Amino acid sequence: MKRHKDILEKLEKEKHLEVSDLCEHLGVSAVTIRKDLKFLETKGLLHRTHGGASLDNPYINERTVIDKAKVCVEQKTSIAKMAASRILENDSILIASGTTVQIFSKHITAKTKLTVITSSIYVALNLIDNTDIEIIQLGGYLRHSSASVIGKYAELILKDISCSTLFLGVDGIDLDYGLSTTNIEEAALNKKMMKSAQKVIVLADSSKFGKKSFARIADLSEVHEIITDRGISSLIKKKLEEKEIKVTIID
Repeated sequence: MKRHKDILEKLEKEKHLEVSDLCEHLGVSAVTIRKDLKFLETKGLLHRTHGGASLDNPYINERTVIDKAKVCVEQKTSIAKMAASRILENDSILIASGTTVQIFSKHITAKTKLTVITSSIYVALNLIDNTDIEIIQLGGYLRHSSASVIGKYAELILKDISCSTLFLGVDGIDLDYGLSTTNIEEAALNKKMMKSAQKVIVLADSSKFGKKSFARIADLSEVHEIITDRGISSLIKKKLEEKEIKVTIID
């Protein structure tokens, strides 16, 4: 059917589509589009999401930080370098866990005093030789898969901390579901981090968009900026900007 072909061609280009946009594009009802998407999903050609469809499976399984480090390395490095430019003189920042923020920490070159609070063991190790950086390592239960801490002891410290910016890595970014990760306790700690920061910057390569993971961190309304690569679809970029989120795309 030509309509099915048109949907797949548009999905190949955009990576994520919404029912409302397909209705307008193809001139048919939402009921018809949903039937089309259901049929195409049974053929293994796409994955249905809330209100639309994705080329990739939107649900994420947990992987170790070592496995994640092998994916989208070039994009993550460019994102990390851009994020490092957001650090101000005499700044105090929070850095969560994840491979992109680990790379980000390698590109931090403090010329004046900088305070870094982090849940990531690797981030602390990357910064430890720089005497201009004061490091506060959150304590608690250590997750082997992410080499980061979680739990109430880490959360307790954050009650008495206020920082300018949180640099956050995530496993999924969905327009409706928001930010998510694979571990519920990590999600809880990330929520506390967001409350301790005046600004939230998400570092995410384009493969994270249209994805959902087990544990929801927060709604997108709590995000100020997302730094990503050119793989992000124009539709998702537009929807994010409509939510007043700054979208920075690296070359």
